[in-house]
This record gives sequence, structure tokens and C-alpha cells, in this order.
Amino acid sequence: MPNFDDLFREQAESEAAELPAFDEAEFRERKQKEREDTFALIDSTAEAMKTDGELFQTFLDVQSRFDRYSVSNALLVTAQNPEATKLNDFDTWKKANVSIKSGETAITILKAGKEFERTDGTVGVYYNPTKVFDISQTNSRLRTSPTVTRDERLLLKSLITHAPCKMEISEQMADQINAVYRPQEKTIYVRQGLDAPTIFKALSQELAHAHMDSGEGYRRSDCANAAYCVSYLLCKRYGVATDTFNFSSMPEQYKTMETKDFRQELSRIRETFKEISVDMGRFLEDQERSKRERSDDAR
Repeated sequence: MPNFDDLFREQAESEAAELPAFDEAEFRERKQKEREDTFALIDSTAEAMKTDGELFQTFLDVQSRFDRYSVSNALLVTAQNPEATKLNDFDTWKKANVSIKSGETAITILKAGKEFERTDGTVGVYYNPTKVFDISQTNSRLRTSPTVTRDERLLLKSLITHAPCKMEISEQMADQINAVYRPQEKTIYVRQGLDAPTIFKALSQELAHAHMDSGEGYRRSDCANAAYCVSYLLCKRYGVATDTFNFSSMPEQYKTMETKDFRQELSRIRETFKEISVDMGRFLEDQERSKRERSDDAR
């Protein structure tokens, strides 16, 4: 009986011969180059933002949508696809039965990898570049999340409830001042008779000051720009009009900063925004839970 086993052996040997040998050194060099390019893009974007108000506002818009992203990743999205609204890697989109359109360019962000020990004994984390795609680059029809309209009183209560200071209505506010944080009294005074959007804008800015007041060393002038940005982020996050904000000219304080220090300032803005937003979210979730429970009891 003829033996045809050799045909399969020949095919396997031929396919193996066509596969290039894995070059670990080349792979490591390529990954290191990709990492260096990614960090260079972060620094160059931050450097450009120090004097470009429009780019800075674009970054804030990105950070408001991707509030869980680090400043570094928000900078990367700003540089590559500032209109992005929902990002996932290829495998995550595939599991959701969503495919990437042909010819789309991936967006590079950083993903935490393995921990390592520095020479001084401290522990660091490797951040590796990873490729993601925005929903606009896919065949998904769900391009935007539905707009959530919140009760104005409820939204204001979410700002007040977990605040780290007292709040009081004042009848003696200076002209053009709608709210002010007094660090000596740990109190925010709010002008009486304001409408909800005006209260939210003024209160969120002063609340940022209260969060950044860690005790000795606090100076209002040092926190003014950051507090203004935090207020903008909160307004964007919770659907309050932002047309009165102006980023056409960057503060001199930012223009003269070293890029590293500027990124630290962006981190302070982001962390303060996150602290207030988490407190607000906790209150709103509690209200929603109570509403569901009342609805269940009524059935």
C-alpha cells in the first residue's frame, strides 16, 4: 500500500522554514523604542499646551470624558484622537461583536504592567504602550451615550453633601463674586438668589479650593487656575453650560513651568476633579438606589 505520510511531513517542514526565527533582542528593542516614542508624545503635547489655550481646553474636554484615565493617557488621546468618546482594545471590541473599520489607525495609550524594584528599594510599575480604537472607528451604531438630564436641585445637593467644609448663604458678597471659600473659617459663602447653573459654576470652583486646602501653605493665588479648571471639568461632566469659561490665553504661571511641573499641575487638577466627582457620584447613586427601593415598595 502506498504511503503518503511524507506529503504531510514535507508541508509541515516547508511551513516551519517560512516562519522567521523569533529575535528576542529585536523585539525588546522595538518595544523600548515604542515606549520612548509614547512618552515623548506625552511630553511634547504637555509642552505645547502651556502656551496653547485651545489645545489645553481640548485636553480638559478629553479628561472630562475619560475621568478614569491618567493625565498621561488623556494627553495621548488629546494628541491622537481628541474627539474620542469610548476606547477599547481590539479584543474587547471583538468580544462585543464589534469590528474595526478597515484602514483605521490605532490610538496608543499606556497600560500598567509588572512591578519592579528601583535601585533605592522603592517599587515602580512598568507602563507599556497598548493599542486601542475609538467607537467611531468601528461598525458600532452606538456612537454616543444617551444624554442624562439631572434635577438641578439634586445636582447641587450632590456638590454640597460630602463637601469638606461648611456652606452658607451670604447677603454681603462683593460685586461680581458669587461664591468664595474662606480658609480661616473652612466655609464657602454663596450669594443668595442665584440660578442653579450659576451656583454650580461658582460653588464647584470654590469647592476645588476647599479640597486643595491641605492646611499650612495654602494660598488662593496658587490654586486659582487649577480651581477654575476643576470647575470646567465638573460642568462638562455633569452637563452644565460652559460657555462662560475662557481658555483663549494661558496663565503666565503655566507658560513658565517646566514640563514635568506642568504635568504635576495637570495631575492636581485631575485628582481634585476626581475627588469631587466621586463624592457627587456617591450621593447620586444613593438617591437612585432610594428611588428604586421606593418604587419596589410601591408595587
